[in-house]
Parts: sequence; structure tokens; C-alpha cells
Amino acid sequence: MTQAPSTALSPNAAFTPRVFSGIQPSGGLTLGNYLGALKRFAEMQDEGFESIYCLVDMHAITVWQDPVALANQTREAAAAFIAAGVDPARSVLFNQSQVSGHAELAWIFNCVARLGWMNRMTQFKDKTAGKNAENASLGLYAYPSLMAADILLYHATHVPVGEDQKQHIELTRDIAAKFNHDYGVEFFPITEPVIEGAATRVMSLRDGTKKMSKSDPSDASRINLTDDADAIASKIRKAKTDPEPLPETLDGLKERPEAKNLVNIYAALSGMTAEAVVGEFAGKGFGTFKPALAELAVAQIAPITTEMNRLMADPAEIDRILGAGAEKADAIAAPILARTQEIVGMIRSRAR
Repeated sequence: MTQAPSTALSPNAAFTPRVFSGIQPSGGLTLGNYLGALKRFAEMQDEGFESIYCLVDMHAITVWQDPVALANQTREAAAAFIAAGVDPARSVLFNQSQVSGHAELAWIFNCVARLGWMNRMTQFKDKTAGKNAENASLGLYAYPSLMAADILLYHATHVPVGEDQKQHIELTRDIAAKFNHDYGVEFFPITEPVIEGAATRVMSLRDGTKKMSKSDPSDASRINLTDDADAIASKIRKAKTDPEPLPETLDGLKERPEAKNLVNIYAALSGMTAEAVVGEFAGKGFGTFKPALAELAVAQIAPITTEMNRLMADPAEIDRILGAGAEKADAIAAPILARTQEIVGMIRSRAR
């Protein structure tokens, strides 16, 4: 678990310890989203951080989205946050497009970031691989600059991310440092990524070398947060493994990606270390391990599914929660944006 930050020697000592993170509401949240993000978000409410969580619908439209589906998926993602333990009374939960400061600060950062930095972003290359990159939207190319604005609009000091987003946090740090240098200020924190945990990167149940993804054609490759108990147990029983029993140490899993993935999932769901899981099941086959994992997964995930269904039955209440969260977010963001604009030299009426 993440420990409350020590600011004694931190370059961010002058800033309130604040977590910001977001999830793109593109539908189909999975076990990977829960273990890699939502579970940690809920835990961090008790670890000395002020927490701001955002459904980044502006990022979602960098590729075309059906408008009705996007609205539904935004509500579903909000329901998942709440069902996973993120309390809107203790954390700020909102959708990005309700706070205009994200777009306003992103434009300033577009003028700070360098083309060379953007050209090195591997996610854009990955998403346009095998396609005509010139047909991609400008928004998709500038995505990392908007992500930096999402974070720094709240002076966030810590961002929980998966390994695949680490490069974007490095860009955020570069933008903050260049802004501070160019204008001779120490205004933006140098945000620290929080990457940790046995199942930070949950892999496919059908191929342990690939990340669990909602875009995989096989539904059997993932556990969806909307799966019921029977579906969860069935997918784990049918998960790809190998014929060997579990080893006595983690070293024995190095060339066994599917086995390693299931051990990591068990560890993350149970709160145990991967070493402890291997120690408990050493020498036992998957005929023993899978039922234990299935029971644990059902116990952890099925209540989240039930609560999500309850919340989704009242979309107006979800909209109310997101609206209230947006008001809280804007109250934090507005003075930071105003001061940024003043630093840059933009005239602002005091009446605003």
C-alpha cells in the first residue's frame, strides 16, 4: 500500500499532498482497472492524501465516440468508482468536461511542450501503428499535454498510474519544470508517479504476455466488473495455465506468464505478497489453485457488480454526484488557473 507522503526533503514540500488520477470512460471496466486503479484509489483515501478522481471524457473523444454510449459509459465508470470504495464525500469525483480549466490549461501547455517531446510519446505510435497517422485526430496527438493539464490544474503531487502511462507522467514533469523555468517561478509541483503492487499490470486470462483489455475480441480473456458471480468463477476455471504445479519461489514463475498472472491476481485480491501466495500453494496444481482464486475473486468482485447495478438504476443520482464533484474540482482549479494565466501575462478582469 502507498504510504502517506513525507514532504521533509521533497521538492513538492510547499504543496498539499494531493492525488489526481483519471480513467477514460470508454466502457467495459475490467478486473485490471479495479486492481490497477480503483482499489488503490479507495485505499489512498486513508493514507494522508487529498484525492481527486476524474472521468476523462475529453480524452475519450480523441477517437470517435457514439454520444449516447459515451454518456452511459461515463455514468458506468462513476458507478464503478463508487462501488469500489471511492466515497464522493471524501474524494472529489467528476467528469473532466464539466471543468473548463482542463481545456484552458491544456492550451497553455500546448505552447510550453515541444514537438520533439510529443514525437517521442510511444502511446501515439502504438495507437496509430499500421495506420495512416495523418488520419489521426490532433487531439490524439496532443493527448499527453491535456493529461499534464489534468494533473497540474490541481497541483497534484502524486498520480497512481500503470506502467503504460509512466511516460506521460514524465512529460508532465517536463512541462511543469519548463514552465517554472521559463517564467522564473516555482508554481507547479514536479508530480511523482505511484506505480506499485503485485497486479499493477493485470494480464489476459488467455495469454499471460498481453495486458487484460476490454478491446480483446475474446470475452474469456478478461473479468468485467459487470460479470456476475457465475461468469467470474467460470472465466477463472477456464483461464489458460500450464500442467506444472506452482513452484516454491517466485523465480519458478519467470517463464510461466499465465501462472505468474494468476498468482499476482490472487496476491492483489487477498492483500498478500506474491511470495506468500506461492509459499501457501507451493507444489499444488491449478486444480487446487483455481477454485481458491475463483472463490476469492467472486467474494471481492461480485459485491462491486451488485452495487454498480444499483447505482446505474438511478442515472440522475450519478449525474448529481458528478455535478457536485465538478463544483468541488472547479473550486480547487480556478485559482490555480487564474494564477497561471497571470504568470503568462494574460489579463484577467477582477470581476471574474
